[in-house]
Amino acid sequence: MEIEETALPGVVLLTPARFGDSRGFFSETWNRRRMAAAGLDFDFVQDNHSFSARAGTVRGLHFQAPPH
Repeated sequence: MEIEETALPGVVLLTPARFGDSRGFFSETWNRRRMAAAGLDFDFVQDNHSFSARAGTVRGLHFQAPPH
């Protein structure tokens, strides 16, 4: 994540890294720890954005067993 100050006080430009290949791309657009370290401390944990070039593409499946 690239975080740039702007000429406007308190306004920053967030540019997430995009990881792509022939199937599409994946990008983490918000991460609480990284943002808090940059002074952006909000009660929001994580947000991701993905795009699949073809229907039926499966990417990034994760599973957590209880109690988590």
